Amino acid sequence: MKKKQVRFLKELLETPSATGTEIAVARLVRERLADTADEIRTDVMGSVHATLKGAGAGPSLMLSAHMDEIGLMVTYISDEGYLSVASVGGVDAAVLPGMRVDVHASESVEPLRGVVGRKPIHLIEPDERKKVTPLDKLVIDLGLPGKKVRKLVRVGDVITFGVGFERFGAGMAVSRAFDDKAGVWVGVRVLEQLARAGRAPGDFTFAATVQEEIGTRGAETSAYSVRPDVGLAFDVTHATDYPGIDPTKHGKIVCGQGPVIARGPNINPEVFERLVAAAEAEGLPYQLEAEPGVTGTDARAIQMARGGIPTGLVSVPLRYMHTPTEVVCLADLDATVKLVVRFARDLGGDACFVPGMAGASPLAREEAADDAELAAQAAADAPAHESAAQRRFDETGAE
Repeated sequence: MKKKQVRFLKELLETPSATGTEIAVARLVRERLADTADEIRTDVMGSVHATLKGAGAGPSLMLSAHMDEIGLMVTYISDEGYLSVASVGGVDAAVLPGMRVDVHASESVEPLRGVVGRKPIHLIEPDERKKVTPLDKLVIDLGLPGKKVRKLVRVGDVITFGVGFERFGAGMAVSRAFDDKAGVWVGVRVLEQLARAGRAPGDFTFAATVQEEIGTRGAETSAYSVRPDVGLAFDVTHATDYPGIDPTKHGKIVCGQGPVIARGPNINPEVFERLVAAAEAEGLPYQLEAEPGVTGTDARAIQMARGGIPTGLVSVPLRYMHTPTEVVCLADLDATVKLVVRFARDLGGDACFVPGMAGASPLAREEAADDAELAAQAAADAPAHESAAQRRFDETGAE
């Protein structure tokens, strides 16, 4: 990865964007693509849609990656100035004690440095030492008088891990928020590479979405409004190449061995085959991942939008997900950009994504496409309740 691209990745990762507060990252995306995309708009949810018009007659494609990161939210401020917090997204309380954090206080221009406090081991009863201290028993210490804290901080302010990007080892990098600002970097680079390569046959939209960590909410609204013919989601997936993870249960996913192409009911079979074909045509290493149920990614929302959108999922292996020390191989990100660019460039007007109809006669395929279009139009004209089941999942499921 070139140094200037590493700098942009670092900037994305270190720009805070706890779920619901993605504004600063959205601004970076708009600024970066202002001279490349033909159209950029930001919807009422906060998701950014950057579109590159197609060079010919091909299906429109939307690539989705979420801008939000996990974090904490202030729920209470004590008289002494200590903050009680709740999680925003799937935060593991076990990794928090002793952490330095950034409190994005309403009345402070710069983040306030805080530390996650807990009783030292000397003062913890022996039978409690083996237990994880629950989140509601931890506090954030800002090192300031209570009066000063209450002047600067408001209930509802968000908190992010106080760590940033660093390269280490052989081609590896560590940071908070690779989940999924690595995907934001990929989406930006794909659009830029497509522009340089003469564009895709159909329109290409990069959707930098919001609120994935609490239920793929931005992807749901983006897929509905963009209305692509084909959708791809990009996210990170669990690497299983370090001690303690059983590959017989979770598959063999290795950092540095290329992007991961998902397969399962959340994935359109023709999209899957085209992704594999694109990787092989480019001579790229790739890995396969079984997803036997709904995925915890934007792909689940895209697939179910309107009358249904043929959807694929591409990931990169990530070690230590949802911790302050998420680890990726930078070469996997570069390979993913090449994979998606090739996939987009190969999307010709003859593509058929109706299951079982790819090899059918032109007439049968045309009838299937007409049926799909009618179903999509019916969904568009129906009352806005088609995602009730999805919302119920969002309210009860954990990312």
